[in-house]
Amino acid sequence: MFKSKKSRTNRFAAVANQHVSVGRDSMLDSEYPFRLNMYLDPPTDEITIEEFEIFALDRLQVLKAIESAKLRNLNDEQFKKDVQYAVDKYLPMHSNTAFDLISERRKDHISHFVLRLAYCRSDESREWFLRQEAALFKYRLLEENVKDRSAFLESAKLDWHVVTAEQKQAIQNQLERCVPLKIKHNVKEYVEQQTYFEVPFEKVPSLVRQRAIYLHQGKAYVPMEHQTSLVMEEFTSRLESMLVATAKALPRLEEDDRLKPILLNVEKQYVGKVYGAEQVVDGDLTAANVDGAVEQHAPLCMRTLHDALVQDKHLKHSGRMQFGLFLKAIGLSVDQALLYWRMAFSKKTDDEFQKNYAYNIRHNYGLEGRRVSYGAYSCSKIIKGDAPSAGDHHGCPFRHFSSGNLEARLYKDKLLPNQVRDIMNLIQGSHYQLACTKYFEFTHPGHDRIDTIQHPNAYYELSVASAAETEQGEPMDVER
Repeated sequence: MFKSKKSRTNRFAAVANQHVSVGRDSMLDSEYPFRLNMYLDPPTDEITIEEFEIFALDRLQVLKAIESAKLRNLNDEQFKKDVQYAVDKYLPMHSNTAFDLISERRKDHISHFVLRLAYCRSDESREWFLRQEAALFKYRLLEENVKDRSAFLESAKLDWHVVTAEQKQAIQNQLERCVPLKIKHNVKEYVEQQTYFEVPFEKVPSLVRQRAIYLHQGKAYVPMEHQTSLVMEEFTSRLESMLVATAKALPRLEEDDRLKPILLNVEKQYVGKVYGAEQVVDGDLTAANVDGAVEQHAPLCMRTLHDALVQDKHLKHSGRMQFGLFLKAIGLSVDQALLYWRMAFSKKTDDEFQKNYAYNIRHNYGLEGRRVSYGAYSCSKIIKGDAPSAGDHHGCPFRHFSSGNLEARLYKDKLLPNQVRDIMNLIQGSHYQLACTKYFEFTHPGHDRIDTIQHPNAYYELSVASAAETEQGEPMDVER
């Protein structure tokens, strides 16, 4: 978005500094000694506009991968695998022996604060950001080695203290009554061997609700096995309060015209593969075989447009753009596109077609006007674009269809009742791309776990690869 490498900003550091209200320490002064970070102190060094944007988008990829993994109800091993893939690709964090650890940790630090600014505007955005950031922090906490984790926690100035042997002996009986049932045969030994922490009870609401700990005079006595819960409560409570404070300070940041567009649009950004932006398209697809390719491999949004085109012999402008650029990206050349659309608009005369439609088709291929070759629409662009009105067929069926119409379509496509129910549940949570992904998995047997669909043309590629696998008996291999 910003091309000048000399463009720099540290204004957001000034804004962020206003809301640091809990134990600032010297962590930044020592150049990121740990992979783990409570993100108490905002970055103070200058960063380029390019870094500001790219770092944010890379972190967003990780957070969305975490959200997708959680919504799929993956087991712990598969969840860890999915998150590890995203972290390694977009936000790697190596151990203290790695060569480039400072730049990695700097990126992690900056990207967190940029997204904090982008997601602090509403309760819904703050809640989403808090959930994903907490999951990322927990993943890193559990993956960290014992030595570095202990050193980090010691440096974090947490408001809890180790219970001494004398203190533990004085409340031995009370601690034993709170031991988990799974330890019931070795209660005394368990308490004697456990390290306990004394913390204000309001710091561990989840453990209090579970009645898993001993409470006395406003203090909670938490065994070492619950240390992760203790740390997570601290992380989430701090971040939650800082997000609210950041929202109050945000107007100052928005005085900078360079940053405001990034912060406003980061949620809408599609950062995956660009499809169909080439000016010269020379694919194998012809006007004669478009129908078969679309019916067999296109996602539901494009088949909806195709069905309407076949039935009505016409599509309105938004539908033509969405479907036409999709066809361009799967290999339909401009000459074949002109032929295909002329046949599809069979109710129009040649003069009407040339006057009202041919120019726009050539324009999409970069052959008219400013000669810009347009790429196909991503899922985020389709979902967040203008909703279809009467007579329109563009948009995302999972976002824009009524519940009744969508259910009818899913049953028409031979989905089972439990599969339809799974998709409708995702839609109720506004997880439209995951619903589309589930649709792919249900309609392509043998592919029960793929990456979340981000683009209609990615869906098409996956479907083509799946068909090739079925024919050749080889595993599907599509770039993630």
